Amino acid sequence: MRVRSVMLLVFAALAAAFIALNWGELARPVALNFGVMQTQGPLGLVMLGLLLAACVVFAAYAVAAQATALLEMRQHNKEMKAQKDLADAVETSRFTELRGMIERIEADSQGRSLQTQQLLQQQLGQIKLDLSLAIEHSGNTLAAYMGELEERLERGAGNSVAR
Repeated sequence: MRVRSVMLLVFAALAAAFIALNWGELARPVALNFGVMQTQGPLGLVMLGLLLAACVVFAAYAVAAQATALLEMRQHNKEMKAQKDLADAVETSRFTELRGMIERIEADSQGRSLQTQQLLQQQLGQIKLDLSLAIEHSGNTLAAYMGELEERLERGAGNSVAR
């Protein structure tokens, strides 16, 4: 129990004890003046009745205020849930958009990689061809030099034999 509830129960018990102890005085009839008329009745019970009526009105007001607060809280919770759902939808949309962008970038990267690989293969083929031609040309040049040297040697050997 809350402290407030305990205090309310203690106050109600003390008030009930006070009323029980003074019941004779509260129930004693006296002349009551209502402004328009006069009558005989127990003043203590009339005052007790007015106090109880005021307590009932106050309790009704408190219940109404709490009910209003609960309804407002429920409405606020609905609005918060709607905002959360909207934020979740936007976040999901952003993730979907980000995933699409990443996939596009990856596809572009793969395309560029493939183009680069093809270009490198083409250049490597050209380099191989150029190297083969250079080797063949060097071989031909070397063969020509060797042929020229052989011819000189044969001429030089032929000149020495003739002498």
